[in-house]
Amino acid sequence: MSITRLSSAKLLLSSTSRKLQVLRLNSTTTKPLTPRQKWPELLDSDFIVNSQGEKQPDYVKLILTSRVYDVVDEAGTPLTNAINLSHRCGANIYLKREDLLPVFSFKLRGAYNMIAHLHSNSPQPISGVIACSAGNHAQGVAFSSSKLNIPATIVMPTPTPSIKYTNVSRLGAQVVLLSTEQNLINIPPFNHPYVIAGQGTIALEIARQLRLDKLNAIFVPVGGGGLIAGVAVYLKHIAPHVKIIGVETYDADALNQSLKNSRSVTLEKVGLFADGTAVKVLGDETWRLAKEYVDEVVLVNTDELCAAIKDIFEDTRSIVEPSGALSVAGLKKYIEEHPEIDHRDKTYVPVLSGANMNFDRLRFVSERAVLGEGKEVSLAVTIPEKPGEFARLQKVINPRAITEFSYRYNGEENADIFVSFNVVDKKKEKSSVIAAMENCGFEVVDISENELAKSHGRYLVGGKSQSTKSSNEKIYQFEFPEKPNALFNFLQALRSDWNISLFNYRNHGHDVGKILCAFTLPEGSEEDFQEFLKNVGYTFVDESDNIFYKKFLRS
Repeated sequence: MSITRLSSAKLLLSSTSRKLQVLRLNSTTTKPLTPRQKWPELLDSDFIVNSQGEKQPDYVKLILTSRVYDVVDEAGTPLTNAINLSHRCGANIYLKREDLLPVFSFKLRGAYNMIAHLHSNSPQPISGVIACSAGNHAQGVAFSSSKLNIPATIVMPTPTPSIKYTNVSRLGAQVVLLSTEQNLINIPPFNHPYVIAGQGTIALEIARQLRLDKLNAIFVPVGGGGLIAGVAVYLKHIAPHVKIIGVETYDADALNQSLKNSRSVTLEKVGLFADGTAVKVLGDETWRLAKEYVDEVVLVNTDELCAAIKDIFEDTRSIVEPSGALSVAGLKKYIEEHPEIDHRDKTYVPVLSGANMNFDRLRFVSERAVLGEGKEVSLAVTIPEKPGEFARLQKVINPRAITEFSYRYNGEENADIFVSFNVVDKKKEKSSVIAAMENCGFEVVDISENELAKSHGRYLVGGKSQSTKSSNEKIYQFEFPEKPNALFNFLQALRSDWNISLFNYRNHGHDVGKILCAFTLPEGSEEDFQEFLKNVGYTFVDESDNIFYKKFLRS
């Protein structure tokens, strides 16, 4: 099976009406904008009810008659007691193991349910199906089509993680970036009642596996909203007391923004670390259900996601993808933000939505997990440049284990030290150590949450520039999609007379690359440089006032 991966900005897809549609693949996101599918056209009339004068899907009936159990064991995926996590969080926590499905993701449920219903309801054999996906939905469609002996064509963005497009091809689907008109049925990743109902069978299983009167909340990762819509619409009908809590990242929070604004919000851009939920806008049907049934949304950052991946590993010995760990990260954040609740008698279920992650991303996950756990403190400490001061500094930190210590002599009266150390109670110990350092006469700045320090600073060597030319230095952090020639294209866009005085790039094994780049510009080129920033097409941040840069890198 050959795999074609092109970088075309527009892809022509066939539809059931034999008219060509335009599908946009955004170069800065792994989640493309899919054509909207009007659900009444493909939904059997037996599943439609009149509600307040409008036709609506009967989701309870759809879920109860789902075809999911053709490919999923009747008992469903396991509900695993997270013993270690429960102890640390002081609550009763059970993990819903969607990562154990044949394609390592819940997406199999919705894809198979829709294709199986269409296949059985069609008076004539289906010509084939087509799906646009960055991986998990694609694998679900490919697996389902293979089981039902239906041709499948999958459209995937160029930056798709290799583990995902390889598995799609293995499952027998044709992986291409351009489809001719072949009368194929579009299988949307979330915005159709059959898909939503397929995901809703997760709630059906939880209702069988736990006493609902003891269940307090379910934590659900949110991308396009299909999973949370399906879980919420079923549970709120049979157990309305159970809280439905969505979890998103700060840089991909379409549901959070939509609920705040009481309307569906389309994000300008989304972060790519949790690629499985990197969606700019909810579907119209998933939004309709979410605004009615979802109780609240919790937001988490990348470090908290990495810590959650580690938590899940320690309880299951399985490694989930970042989106798969969203629910656990959100659960921990919820408990932390609600100290007024006695969580000891509460039962929570986070849904582990998937486990499709490239192995080379584990390095980044392991490095950032300790930060997400709140077990490491990073400080910029200024001490006198004289014998004995290192020992005084180390004495203050002792007996805590030092994880990083960076210093370079630069001939000045004071020395700037970058030091990191492990803690048990971050809030208490950090305050105590900083106070002790200041009592020694040291100047201290907490850089534990400084993204420049975490992404670049700790990997740079050499210290401050000694060149007098760097007095007019400008430093920027750029983000770009990690795809072939991205770094080369960035460097080619620079003018030859712009001197690069600092450059740091490190491949973290995920879909977004980061560059820290400093420039010293000749006189009269400021306008051209600003034009370069405007047209380069990458997200950038001016870091010239960053405290880490001022202390450790600027001359």
